[in-house]
Amino acid sequence: MRDYTTLQVIWFLLISVLWIGYFVLEGFDFGVGMLMRTVARTQAERRAVLHSIGPVWDGNEVWLIVAGGATFAAFPQWYATLFSGFYLALFLILVALILRNVAFEFWGKGDTERWRTRWEWAIVGGSFVAALLWGVAWANIVHGVPIDAHGEYTGTLFTLLKPYALVGGLATLTLFLAHGAIFLSLRTTGEIEHRSRAVAARVAPIAAVVVIGFLAWTLINQDGIEVFSAICAIVAAVLVVAAAALPGRPARAFAATSGAIVFLFVALFADLFPNAMVSTTNPAYSLTLNEAASSHYTLSVMTVVAVVLVPVVLLYQGWTYWVFRKRVTAREPAGGQPAGT
Repeated sequence: MRDYTTLQVIWFLLISVLWIGYFVLEGFDFGVGMLMRTVARTQAERRAVLHSIGPVWDGNEVWLIVAGGATFAAFPQWYATLFSGFYLALFLILVALILRNVAFEFWGKGDTERWRTRWEWAIVGGSFVAALLWGVAWANIVHGVPIDAHGEYTGTLFTLLKPYALVGGLATLTLFLAHGAIFLSLRTTGEIEHRSRAVAARVAPIAAVVVIGFLAWTLINQDGIEVFSAICAIVAAVLVVAAAALPGRPARAFAATSGAIVFLFVALFADLFPNAMVSTTNPAYSLTLNEAASSHYTLSVMTVVAVVLVPVVLLYQGWTYWVFRKRVTAREPAGGQPAGT
């Protein structure tokens, strides 16, 4: 007998979509942030790099807020176990996100080289830490962590740093880096575009190797190979290899890295289902969707709200990307806030 209802599955799928959307959109934000001082050599070039994501980076983070809020409302026990057990790891991610977001706003508030250099390194470091730790976190969620009979996490921060999880972190780190480099090659001109293409050509093959290794390890860890999860893993591997093979065609390469991120996380969520958290202490202690879910009435009301509001949010964000679709150039007036124009 299955241990979940239709509404619980719907909300598991919706939360999966929210997380995947966040990683596709914020993934190139992280990549651009990490490349801040690599592809840009002058102040004008760094301003152009910031302008490439300036109109959209804060909108991309809305997906994270909604994903967290939806998890709290639809699966409160999942939220409680996850955020209490991963408290320090998630706190580090939060600090990294706050640091890079403050840096986006403060970069243009001062005119000295020292001032701007300091905030540029904050953007690089914050993007790097977040890109790495998100992979570590989701690898642990899928592989499992020590959870007792009361649904309490019994490990420490170092428990989360097992080899499989670290490879998961390297997978998201390299994939987001390639994703960001390709995005920059689409959104910029001149020397920034050329350097971004060169970085993408070097990083994408590395990302392909790491992602394929991580997905293979994920499939090996399964008790029995799940067909859908295996298919998604294969598609993700093919797409990341395709991205590595298309350095001269940035639009297709960007579509490939976007698809690779989608299928990578679809494979992980498929592996996780029908659990919300997997216990390595005892499989009987794993938290199922049914155990983690809110009441049927709560899920019903949330479904009505989601049907009304989600299309509006998607239309607005799509319109934002359309309005700011043109390439940016380093030939811009000096001064000013990077996200302002």
